[in-house]
Amino acid sequence: MMLGDLIARFDDEAVASETLLSLGDLALTARLAALAAQNGVSAGAFAMRSVGEFVNSASDEDWLKLVGKMARVENPGAVFLRCALSTALS
Repeated sequence: MMLGDLIARFDDEAVASETLLSLGDLALTARLAALAAQNGVSAGAFAMRSVGEFVNSASDEDWLKLVGKMARVENPGAVFLRCALSTALS
């Protein structure tokens, strides 16, 4: 899946929830769910908002580092999501 398609699909909370779970990163999912609960939203809504915030506010340097990491892996979408979600958690 192309990165633009993945980002566009994150306008749907159900897709965001499903994609979050498909990462298979239980630690990241648990941290995100806990922070989402603290903010009174679902994990899917929090993930959706986190991806949007990363897309809209990441610096050119952040994007350059991310694209470099994505170029060397089999699943670049997962790398993008982990980066966007980890940024929101930090």
